[in-house]
Amino acid sequence: MANIKVYSAPWCVYCKMVKAFLEENKIQYREVDIEKDDKAREEMVAKTGSLSIPVTDIDGEIIIGFDKPAIKKALNLK
Repeated sequence: MANIKVYSAPWCVYCKMVKAFLEENKIQYREVDIEKDDKAREEMVAKTGSLSIPVTDIDGEIIIGFDKPAIKKALNLK
């Protein structure tokens, strides 16, 4: 099982889309609210060089935004 972390914020529509996609495919993930967790926000910026969200970290593969094809590829979904 992949180790998945989704960096998000409650107001972010694309973050909700990423989480819904993962849930529809019964994929477990850990959500990190970058507005509440300063350390996680800093970690995300260190990985991406950006404050853009959502950021999905799938076993170290970083996907910025709701890029369904990239997420499917990283998870080996058809």
